[in-house]
Amino acid sequence: MSPIVTALVLASALLHAGWNASIKSSRDVLLDTALVAAAAGILALPLTAFAGLPARASWPYLGASAAIHVAYFSTLAAAYRLGDLGHAYPLMRGTAPLLVALFGVALLNERPGASMWLGIVLISAGVLSLSLLQRGRAQLSATLWALANAAIIASYTLVDGAGARLSGTPAGYAAALFWLQGLLFLALVVAARKRAVRDYFARHWRRGFGGGLCLLSAYAIVLWAMTQAPIAAVAALRETSVIFAALAGSIMLKERFGRQRLIAACAVVLGIFALRS
Repeated sequence: MSPIVTALVLASALLHAGWNASIKSSRDVLLDTALVAAAAGILALPLTAFAGLPARASWPYLGASAAIHVAYFSTLAAAYRLGDLGHAYPLMRGTAPLLVALFGVALLNERPGASMWLGIVLISAGVLSLSLLQRGRAQLSATLWALANAAIIASYTLVDGAGARLSGTPAGYAAALFWLQGLLFLALVVAARKRAVRDYFARHWRRGFGGGLCLLSAYAIVLWAMTQAPIAAVAALRETSVIFAALAGSIMLKERFGRQRLIAACAVVLGIFALRS
């Protein structure tokens, strides 16, 4: 992975940690998730005018990814509603890269080298260990929703990696994906909670657009990166967002970082160097 790809994916990880922490801290996780997804879709519309529509060859992947993302947002909201951020987030993000790497070999014929496999494993192990620190307070239901979300993350990562490569314009693919998935998920939530949606959006739209901008920027960077480097490596590097979340909690919320989190962070850093070798 080149230095510019590495740096941009790390920036994407920071943005991703930000919008996930925002959703978890909200009063209504489902409505806040819908608000962020809808805002990202609105913000993506102008991008379509500049980037253009993706090539027709990528449209089946686009439709499949939009449907998978609806399931992603639904399971994300359930995991955060039932469990702590410190447990659900690392579990979702740490499991997904390993699944991406394994299925990438089978479905996309990607063959990571030894150093890349080492990097993927180190990053995933470091991220997952942060979830294990919370195991005493974790609910089984939250764990199951988080694991389901991890499988969904792996699915849309592989679909979008292939779709972005066929699109001819990763930015256009990202724009189309965000307005399509935002519309689908919003329609689902409105059907379930129409009256609550209107009131919640009116009061919290600024927060939603901030999260939507982070969501759109973070994944647009990842889609571009997957056209420049192996999908499994990008997926693993992206999950350093969990370390950023832990550092933010230590600095901003005065949470104890501790020896175990330091070891996990060191494993992730070593994994990043392995990906770069």
